Amino acid sequence: MHILRPQFRIEDDRALAFAAARGFGAIVAADARGPRASHVPFVIERRDDRVIVQIHLTARNPLVELADGSRRFLLIVSGDDAYISNDWYVSRDNVSTWLYEAVHLSGVAHLRGCEDNRGHGDALLAVSEARLPKQPWDLAQMEPGKREAMLAGIRVIDLVVDEIEGQSKLNQHKSDADYIALVNRLARAEETASHRLAEKMRALRPELAYDEEIVIGATGAHRAGPITGSE
Repeated sequence: MHILRPQFRIEDDRALAFAAARGFGAIVAADARGPRASHVPFVIERRDDRVIVQIHLTARNPLVELADGSRRFLLIVSGDDAYISNDWYVSRDNVSTWLYEAVHLSGVAHLRGCEDNRGHGDALLAVSEARLPKQPWDLAQMEPGKREAMLAGIRVIDLVVDEIEGQSKLNQHKSDADYIALVNRLARAEETASHRLAEKMRALRPELAYDEEIVIGATGAHRAGPITGSE
């Protein structure tokens, strides 16, 4: 990942927290034909001062044979993004751009034995189910024969992370006037992702005077009244 500006860089611990909270990304590796990729859920854990990203793939996925203990894999984890038009700025001579957040985790990939499939499945479900407002579901509730057949059809891969790159490109370098204008535009957009980016941008510079606050709830976005920045 090419970090566009130093102020866009996400520190390593925050980058790992961002990736763990997302829990889904694109895993990429290259063979003689070129790059191959799959979209995967994952869990992150620490073992003996190492950061491990654990994923699973179907046994027939071409990436499985590439996890040979020497080849490097890359996991790309993307967050929200939004297009910014050049006429949204207050000042002149800006250009259109795209705001986004993303983290890249890379390192050597190791194929785990099939005896680790159940443990991985349990760990992945525990993290994923905890995001939902309900009683967690787990593999013990599945019919045993079907569960074992499903687990037999996957392969688990450990990505031992040795490089962490994160970028939060939220126009932190822009003037106060331009920054306010963009936050207000994003807050009034129809897309929920734009609202979330507006909230993150507002949190980065809370002292500024924005037009209005957008509260995101179960029923969507609504205005919650004016915000006054500190003097």
